[in-house]
Amino acid sequence: MSRRVAVLMDPIQKIKIHKDSTFAMMLEAQRRGHELHVLEQSGLMLRDGRAQLRTRRTRVADDPQRWYEQDAAEVHDAARFDFVLMRKDPPFDGEYLYDTQILERAEAAGVTVVNRPQALRDANEKLFTALFPQCCAQTLVARDAADLRAFVAEHGDCVAKVLDAMGGASIFRLRPDDPNLNVILETVTAEGRRAAMVQRYIPAISEGDKRILLIDGEPVPYALARIPKAGEFRGNLARGGSGRAQPLSERDRWIAAQVGPELRRRGLYFVGVDVIGDYLTEVNVTSPTCIREIDAAYGINIAGMLFDRLEALRA
Repeated sequence: MSRRVAVLMDPIQKIKIHKDSTFAMMLEAQRRGHELHVLEQSGLMLRDGRAQLRTRRTRVADDPQRWYEQDAAEVHDAARFDFVLMRKDPPFDGEYLYDTQILERAEAAGVTVVNRPQALRDANEKLFTALFPQCCAQTLVARDAADLRAFVAEHGDCVAKVLDAMGGASIFRLRPDDPNLNVILETVTAEGRRAAMVQRYIPAISEGDKRILLIDGEPVPYALARIPKAGEFRGNLARGGSGRAQPLSERDRWIAAQVGPELRRRGLYFVGVDVIGDYLTEVNVTSPTCIREIDAAYGINIAGMLFDRLEALRA
């Protein structure tokens, strides 16, 4: 059955299609004969309590020279669509918050929003790991630099993160004797005005920061290990890391089994959990990536798995 699919995303003309998971979803929607539309944040509106979308009917092709064609923009009531894929990249700022509130009105009109707007608001990608302490390395979230400094003194080698960044931005490695320790803590906490996370450093990062994709709580059987480049401790591809696809380990599957039921309960249909060694480090719910790299390595179709599940939910 043909469906209408709207994709809220960053500008389509700026994406890198060889590694863009949103593009993989669009290709799959089109392959299935679905009517595909694209909009940016400026096209999301609320009129008299009803969500409206200013979209462009879009056709896509797996061609790095000409990967999309679009019709003129038109305004539609959101209820016209079966699915809205919320694929806007972070930061999760005030505008993103407002988007989730408008998309909740679309959901009330019968649209399946992926991921659910309330779940996007509730699941900070770093703090959400607190629901699964059995899966995580020792962690402290605090604003007071003295508390964070005491944690570093207790555990030695640590990593500090701000809570609203992505792609490896604003991540620091800390040691008790680091002469820059105080200034780093001042920076990540904005002089005590902002909460920051400090975790025990996991040496297994040398083997990669694994991205495990889950579809309605069930893991894809392969992960992408993002290996840090020489002289770097961050594995993010945006920071020069290299990707290596690999099957899930038993520990990876155990972590997925711990996390998956809660994702399903909340309507987090497509999620990327990050695992270093034996430990869960993040739960990415806004616009998880790595579909194309894993597909290419193993000849699978992760976007197809996602649409199979979404279509079953509306059957």
